[in-house]
Amino acid sequence: MHRRSFLRAACGSAVLGSVGTASAHPKGSGGGQGTPVSETPTGPDPLGSLRLAGAKEAVVRDGTTVFLATTDGFAVVDVSDPADLAVAYSSDAVLDDHEHGPMRQIWDVKVDGDCLLVVGPANGGVDAVHAAVVYDVGDPTEPDRVAVHETDYPIHNAFLADGVAYLTANDFESNWLVTVDADSGEEFGRWSLLDHDEAWGDVEPVMRVLHDVWVADDIAYLAHWDAGTWILDVSDPASPEFLSRVRGRPVEELAAVANTSEEATALPGNDHFVTVDESGTLLGVGVESWAVEDGADVGPGGIHLYDVSDPTDPRERATIDPPPSPDPTRSGVWTTAHNFELADGRCYSSWYQGGVKVHDVSEPSTPRELFHWRDGSQTKFWTAQRGVPGEFFLASSWESPGDEDGAGGLYVFPDPAPAEPATESGATDSAGDGGIGSLVGLGALTGAGLGALGFSAWRARR
Repeated sequence: MHRRSFLRAACGSAVLGSVGTASAHPKGSGGGQGTPVSETPTGPDPLGSLRLAGAKEAVVRDGTTVFLATTDGFAVVDVSDPADLAVAYSSDAVLDDHEHGPMRQIWDVKVDGDCLLVVGPANGGVDAVHAAVVYDVGDPTEPDRVAVHETDYPIHNAFLADGVAYLTANDFESNWLVTVDADSGEEFGRWSLLDHDEAWGDVEPVMRVLHDVWVADDIAYLAHWDAGTWILDVSDPASPEFLSRVRGRPVEELAAVANTSEEATALPGNDHFVTVDESGTLLGVGVESWAVEDGADVGPGGIHLYDVSDPTDPRERATIDPPPSPDPTRSGVWTTAHNFELADGRCYSSWYQGGVKVHDVSEPSTPRELFHWRDGSQTKFWTAQRGVPGEFFLASSWESPGDEDGAGGLYVFPDPAPAEPATESGATDSAGDGGIGSLVGLGALTGAGLGALGFSAWRARR
């Protein structure tokens, strides 16, 4: 614990210079300032929004500052006035001083106190530096680079807790979880399903990709796609230890799957995102899935809630179903679960073109919908995050399907009152090409028809 306390403090004493060629107050695609959606917002309509090209994952600190992955870099947004969002800092020059810089395809960022973790590229085949970069963001308008950990694998998602960076390291062989010292950039250790049972080596890697990771109170939760969600003790980050497994089919059954591309696109399986609430006793597992082209009767995935008060014995409590879709295939209207947050007895969730929702999960066995906003022609939400409880929450949209430039952005919504009934507005869907210009989620690799041959080619391109 003393070691972790020291690491947590490291970002407060950064010694490296500030980031490349960046501006603390750029103009950006929307003039650098938020645009109120309405002078007098009513009902569930957004309080404000900010167009920001390339927006992906967003994380909130103290309800006033949002750190946002922007594909070519990252941004810091001041949300202290929900009706007038402002970009406080933006950079598309992460590691631009590197031989293979700058870093590209940055889809994930995480913040822990004054430390910010920026990772990329999200997928293989990108001709740019592969790395996890740690910044001191004590002053969010002037991030200082603290450490760099270069890799030979893409980093789709990551987590930062107590001075340790947890990286998804999908080499499409072992598909590691890698732990890194956020102060020095040195690797602590790594863990794979094959460490638990070598039989997992018989399962096609696409069926057991490590898509995401969440860590709280020395416990890591790993979303391993069709292999389910795995829970590890990471009190010693150099030597993670298995605690339990949630969901997922037996290894022998997965090893026998013939059409892995189709299987990794549709239900069952597809554990995509995991998180726990602040108590560490409620686990949410988000499933990302689509209907296959032959018209199978399974489509978008939902959010599954588990009691993990005993992490060695998870108990399922309920499922939050996805919004309906007129065409649930990958080329249709996406309404499957994406990233979300569990906080204050609520689930703030994003569903791509299905919009954003808020559920009361104070009684996890009976989730109750409090809020739903949806405009599938203009938004494709990546995540939803609590802002200030009782005032607002935030959501990032990674593209605008109906706009010519397709730019995404950040939206702010009113946090619904506890007794407010379920409401919905802006229910507009637009079936298009699904936005598959760049891969969304590692599941998109399979949705694009990549089987074992495709992954061999993927490795070769690296």
